[in-house]
Amino acid sequence: MLVLTGCTPDPPAPDPSPSTSRTPVPDVILDIEAGRSDTVRDPIYPEYGNAALDVLAYRLKLDWNPDVRELSGVATLTVRAITAVSTVQLDFSDSYTVDDVTVDGADVTSSWVGDDITVPKQLAADARTTLVVQYHGRPTTVPMPSGRGDFDEGLGLRVATRGEAWTMQEPYGASTWYPVNDTPSDEAVYDVTVTVPTGWSAVAHGRLVGIENSPGLDSFRWVSTDPVASYLATLALGRYTKHEDVGPGGLPITYWIRTDRDEDVLPALQRSPELLEWLADRFGPYPFPSAGVVLVDSESAMETQQMITFGAKRGGAADLDRIAETLLHEYAHQWFGDAVTPKDWNGLWLNEGWAMYTEMLWTIDEGYLTDAEWVIWARAADAESRPIAGPPGHPNPDHFAEVIVYVGGAMMLRAIHKAIGDDAFFALGRDWVQQHRNTQVDRAQFTQFVNEHTGQDFTGVINAWLDSPTTPPA
Repeated sequence: MLVLTGCTPDPPAPDPSPSTSRTPVPDVILDIEAGRSDTVRDPIYPEYGNAALDVLAYRLKLDWNPDVRELSGVATLTVRAITAVSTVQLDFSDSYTVDDVTVDGADVTSSWVGDDITVPKQLAADARTTLVVQYHGRPTTVPMPSGRGDFDEGLGLRVATRGEAWTMQEPYGASTWYPVNDTPSDEAVYDVTVTVPTGWSAVAHGRLVGIENSPGLDSFRWVSTDPVASYLATLALGRYTKHEDVGPGGLPITYWIRTDRDEDVLPALQRSPELLEWLADRFGPYPFPSAGVVLVDSESAMETQQMITFGAKRGGAADLDRIAETLLHEYAHQWFGDAVTPKDWNGLWLNEGWAMYTEMLWTIDEGYLTDAEWVIWARAADAESRPIAGPPGHPNPDHFAEVIVYVGGAMMLRAIHKAIGDDAFFALGRDWVQQHRNTQVDRAQFTQFVNEHTGQDFTGVINAWLDSPTTPPA
């Protein structure tokens, strides 16, 4: 949003190509109880997700053939029924051919209901089942329900002309590469292994636990022990060079840049330890065991969990400080949106309001603008967006993630900040994340928390900024 100035450190020396640098693959056992969620029906996009089901764990074994642009997969899902069901119905693109399906080891016949895959299975409330879907096909995206100009490629797994592929899938689109309960209230743990030709890399959300090789092929295994909402999953397939770094408290950080294409962006990525330190000083420790950034051929950026998906089209050497500002925003989401996730898409302001306000505090700290200058910009942006996209608390479904959920939510947080001061505000942010970590939350929980934490009644302030058809007074 701003063009900033500043210095950046010298870039680190790259690791050898991941295809020639092996790490042993340990035996990882997922704690599937960490993936337990109270799934709800999303009021904005009710055609996605199944409120009767809670997927506890996804185990994905994927193979990518860039020559024919084909993805093959075996998806093993541990599913809990929230209410009694007679079928297991999940989001999955019908661009794939389903080769085999089993439920608890028994062969079953699946069917399509639109873009949902359905298999027969009687489950009582709280009963569990293991669903295995084997499939292959060529990925196709779904349209983005928004007027934003940085998602012209659509949502989901996008395939480039050279056989590279990458994802961005908020608010939905995970179903373009695996069967999924594609709604924000259903978080799960993940174990993802992706096989690509030697010389290629497969980058995903979570932590890289190892790379195995066979003749002509490399398999990258990524594990997420903290639960992940499906829109925060990611996959990037291409020729990458991996760079390693260390953040606060010894946090391992990796930067995956497209080989021979993105070296000029590396100095901005290398500011990650500094950005994470700034965030941790205010909002508590980084909430996950690793961090990273993967560059893709996009104009957007996405806070995918533990591995930010960053559009290389956002700029090069001339835009390093603007890139660092965007990174700060996406890293802020690891606290606000990833560690604490909204129950439904009416709560997007919980993500974007916190990340936008945090971004603005950083730019003010850096001396790039004043609070007064930011307020002038934010109020003008709010006044322009609100009549079109709707108020932040009830956004127009056709205008997803437009500027109102950013600035409206941020201005609401600023009002609270100004009323209670720095110490109380940052304590509020720290405690919100620590007390709600790995859960799905809504406005009522946030309002109650703010009022109890501050000892003041901010209900009117919160409702005014989230519900008013016009920009509230300062």
